[in-house]
Amino acid sequence: MEDLAKKHILLGLSGGVACYKSAELCRLMMKAGATVQVVMTEAASRFITPVTLQALSQRPVYLSQWDERAANGMAHINLGREADACLVAPASADFIAKLAQGRADDLLSLLCLARPSQRVPLLVAPAMNREMWAHPATRRNVAQLLADGATVLDVGRGEQACGETGDGRMLEPAEIVQDLVAAFQPKVLAGHHVLVTAGPTYEAMDPVRGITNLSSGKMGFAIARAASEAGAEVTLVAGPVGQPTPRGVARIDVRSARDMLAAVQASQDRATVFIACAAVADWRVAQPGSQKIKKDGSGLPPPLEFVENPDILATVAASGRARRGELFCVGFAAESHDLLTHAQAKRVRKGVPLLVGNIGPDTFGQDDNALLLVDAVGVTEVPRAPKLVLARGLMTEIARRLAAKGPAP
Repeated sequence: MEDLAKKHILLGLSGGVACYKSAELCRLMMKAGATVQVVMTEAASRFITPVTLQALSQRPVYLSQWDERAANGMAHINLGREADACLVAPASADFIAKLAQGRADDLLSLLCLARPSQRVPLLVAPAMNREMWAHPATRRNVAQLLADGATVLDVGRGEQACGETGDGRMLEPAEIVQDLVAAFQPKVLAGHHVLVTAGPTYEAMDPVRGITNLSSGKMGFAIARAASEAGAEVTLVAGPVGQPTPRGVARIDVRSARDMLAAVQASQDRATVFIACAAVADWRVAQPGSQKIKKDGSGLPPPLEFVENPDILATVAASGRARRGELFCVGFAAESHDLLTHAQAKRVRKGVPLLVGNIGPDTFGQDDNALLLVDAVGVTEVPRAPKLVLARGLMTEIARRLAAKGPAP
């Protein structure tokens, strides 16, 4: 997906060993569809050469406010006006102090100050030693940047170039790109807490075998990411899948349907939206074997007694908060046939205002999907598209319905 298509990003580098990550960051932004203009401080050029960034960005790199390539002699004005966003990565402690104090003694600090701030957001990816990051002066400067409207990204924790370990590392390039993409998404769910279930559940038959399904969790994880991008606080309850946790999302890993229900019930009191995207096993073995079940030579399977699992969506939809309209519930139906008929019946049976249907065999493990939105008014078909695109559209649908109800409680 080209999440940054038609976006022009000004990538600023201040001095720090994390400049080596900026090369990959530039590459990933361009891979996401952006054009990238690099501006470096003199200190940054001591850590990585302008030639490297020029080759990767396919544009000349700017280093000085006295650069004669600007016909009007105002590179600090032109560069900021041309950008859709300014991203400083790495942002050293010194450069953060400059921004906080409004100092502008080089091209990068000049253009950050001169950019049209209502139209061109400023994102800052700090990178420094752990003691510098924890210092009260840095904390004050970060607080000032936030108060001035800048977005200060998180820092990573781990080994640092000085040999110490702690907070202060610049985020990895892929993480920064996710945060940059999120900055462009409308915050239609700001103030809401979205609780999402994703993936399959696993019901043990014995210590080595169990009942599960082919759900990869990709749709649910896309929904969690889209909800976070839309400004919501997000809790993701995930069955056994190998998907990476989206940026800014709190993840709870579970295994069985009963585990998932317990995790959901522990989190639902804070939620304003519940999206049940997980493919929960309908049945479980009543008495799982304590040892691996062996063949006995008869050619017959062992007798197994099944019991029905709890219905997570119906349980939450029947709760007091959902009935009072304080918790908006969205269900998913993964069917193999007669999608419309089954989805309409499931919405009524579960008692939810919105049911999202899809054909399971056509979506499990895939990166794209096609959806059917079913509510009390009618049905809307959403054509096949990448799951993240569909998830963002679903957040818009949910936000529209929430707005009709009034502000979040």
